[in-house]
Amino acid sequence: MTNSSQVFFFSFTAYINSWGLTYLYFTVILILYAFIVFSNVLLIVVICSNRSLHEPMYMFLCSLFVNELYGSSGLFPFLLVQILSNVHIISAPLCFLQVFMVHSYGAVEFLNLAVVSYDRYLAICYPLQYNNKMTPKKIAVLIAVAWLYPLIIVSYIMPLLLVKLCGNQINKVYCDVHSVVKLACTERAITNIFGLTATFSTILVSLLLILYTYIKILVVCFSGSKQTRQKALNTCTPHLASILNFSFAGSFEISQSRFNMSFLPNFLRIFLSLYFLTAQPLFNPLMYGLKMSKIRNACKTLVLNVNQ
Repeated sequence: MTNSSQVFFFSFTAYINSWGLTYLYFTVILILYAFIVFSNVLLIVVICSNRSLHEPMYMFLCSLFVNELYGSSGLFPFLLVQILSNVHIISAPLCFLQVFMVHSYGAVEFLNLAVVSYDRYLAICYPLQYNNKMTPKKIAVLIAVAWLYPLIIVSYIMPLLLVKLCGNQINKVYCDVHSVVKLACTERAITNIFGLTATFSTILVSLLLILYTYIKILVVCFSGSKQTRQKALNTCTPHLASILNFSFAGSFEISQSRFNMSFLPNFLRIFLSLYFLTAQPLFNPLMYGLKMSKIRNACKTLVLNVNQ
């Protein structure tokens, strides 16, 4: 394999011997994927069909849940096929499709979380001006930017993968940019610099906005009434949990891509790598659905109406 035109498939080397548990792993992964699809679709339907939830915060959460479906669809169908396969290979076009979906999912997730934090900042710090500041046009613009900017950035990264390759073995259970770039025969400095710049520009901008908004929210909470603190606690707790959860998962994934993590057991590296793509789609619907009373009550009403 000396030229990218000759690489028709990639081989995954991180899959471990299942010792006869193939169908158990397949069933567990399938149940997880079914739960992710059901829970996220349920919340999207609840928000879209319930007029009382047609508020900015819930529109942003709806965008977040759509991204969970998008990201999980970039992993689980591929993973289910690989689990049942005796030879863990993927065609080059499907590998590049997975690279695009995985990386754009991560970027969209961070920007969506930043948008939600900005919305909470306006609602808590400027409650009287909130409706004037958060107009339907502004909502549409923020959601569009949260999706279009990452898709455009990742689209510019993808052509960098079309280089001369000196191998086709990926030491992971799915395709990502750095795993493919490491197979390049030529100097990778430009590709690495562009990839790091694109990654950290998205993450850094998002985290700085989140940090700024929460500093302002904390200031208002400490100087405000008990009612203000309770409102902030109810709406910000699931959001903060989501940010911390995804930041941990993203930090490990970036570290594993850039540094040698061979000192960790292979099973742990696989688990933490998959955690990046499964934690948010799995936990976000639970955190927001259970913690936020309006969504929880709307879900109960929908279920009761279906049963009648």
